[in-house]
Amino acid sequence: MAIADQQPQRSPALAFLLALIPGLGQIYAGRRGRGLAVLLFVPTLLALISWRVTVGGVGFAGPAAQAPSEEQVRAAIGMGAFLVLIVVLVYVWSLLDAVGSARNRPTSARGVVILGTIAFLIVGWDVTQIDVPKAIRDFSKLGIHLGELAWPWPAAFVKDIAQTQASVQIDVPCGPKPPEPPVEVPGSPYVAVTPLCGDMAGPRKLDGSRTPGTTLHIVGRNFRPNDVVQVWWEPPVSPEFRPRAGGDFVYTYADAQGNFTLDMEIPNFSLPGGSSDPSAVTTSRLMLRQERAEGALHPSDNLMRALNKMVETIFLGLMATFFGSIFAVPLSFLAARNLMSGNAISLLVYNVVRGVFNVIRSIDPLIWAIIVVIWVGLGPFGGTLALSLHTIASNGKLFSEAIEGIEPGQIEAVQATGANWLQVIVYAIIPQVLPPFISFTIYRWDLNIRSSTIIGAVGGGGIGFLLIEWIRLSDYRSAGIAVWLIAIVVTVLDYASTEIRKQFV
Repeated sequence: MAIADQQPQRSPALAFLLALIPGLGQIYAGRRGRGLAVLLFVPTLLALISWRVTVGGVGFAGPAAQAPSEEQVRAAIGMGAFLVLIVVLVYVWSLLDAVGSARNRPTSARGVVILGTIAFLIVGWDVTQIDVPKAIRDFSKLGIHLGELAWPWPAAFVKDIAQTQASVQIDVPCGPKPPEPPVEVPGSPYVAVTPLCGDMAGPRKLDGSRTPGTTLHIVGRNFRPNDVVQVWWEPPVSPEFRPRAGGDFVYTYADAQGNFTLDMEIPNFSLPGGSSDPSAVTTSRLMLRQERAEGALHPSDNLMRALNKMVETIFLGLMATFFGSIFAVPLSFLAARNLMSGNAISLLVYNVVRGVFNVIRSIDPLIWAIIVVIWVGLGPFGGTLALSLHTIASNGKLFSEAIEGIEPGQIEAVQATGANWLQVIVYAIIPQVLPPFISFTIYRWDLNIRSSTIIGAVGGGGIGFLLIEWIRLSDYRSAGIAVWLIAIVVTVLDYASTEIRKQFV
């Protein structure tokens, strides 16, 4: 054993008695780091075991509808028992190690480190609800959407759409008098629906079930033969949407005479104004529609929307980087210890500015966007403010560290000429920190472009807003357009920023 590892021998008996409280024996024997680790590990793991077993349903007291299944309770008990076994093994090791440490012969900690890692991985597996069989079983669902995301161009370049459509009004729920059926025009598409009123389907519950809506019997005539017929539903004061059944859109096919029959439930939809009164009668429109592409390919409306929002995203990141860096530069000089440690007041300013930087940086730009949107409302201005705040703190810290790493010889040379504090900054510090300042600023623009795609999800403007909207509508091809544009722009900006940095660094 190396001389540096030698510790004065302590009483093994006293170390054993103290080790009955895990960790104290090692601390007494001079192994403070190891003792503190054990002292924190054992109660922490015991608390995690108690928490996860309780969450798993052991000792549940509450409504029967919320009670866990027997399988969940058995799984929680099994996990708890295994973790308790690990605690017992660590406890026994702690006793032996305390005695060995008192004799200057500590036990190897490799095994207990492995046990601790296994314990925390088990808890992490349970907390994050990892379900590998489900991921493998349901991968086919993802495969369909991945294909749409990876190849969105059929939605980016489209032909003009010619529609064949007929519609009818439906009351939800039934009122005193149902709507009149539409007038049939000979030779034109027509749908007859019975009944013309009913109840909509209930919201989906946690177990996936829901109260079914009234079944509508639909008969269509004079549609385009041998072609698919899509079902659309237009609630009052809300955009139209395609109802789903069993996870797929509701549709049917017209026969060789252009006729079809279809049964479907009245779908669940939002009432106008957010009303939750189930007895309020609202009139919706049920549409049976056929679409046919014709003419030359041209950019779709969604592609043009995505391009407009992508330009907005680029400038959102640019303005946030500009304003954030403008404020970060002067603040970074106040956060540089080598410039602000001359007296107690300057040192206080240094600590305050550093503390503010740490607080702002610790809050994700997404959270800042939520806060700022409450302040200035939805739109790119809110996103610019949120990213500017985070840029001030992040660049301020990086700039200050660049200042702290400058060569002091140049400062001393300028000070020897009798220059004041401001002149020292202008002639001795700025020439040294300008290249890293430019490099950090360009890199921050790259980061802000990526972040702006996320804060759009909470109303911060940019293409992120469209991306989340299309994903919520299950329009994965349009979402793929946004993903491709983001990837292309980030790649181009990364190349451009690399070339710009080469000119200054």
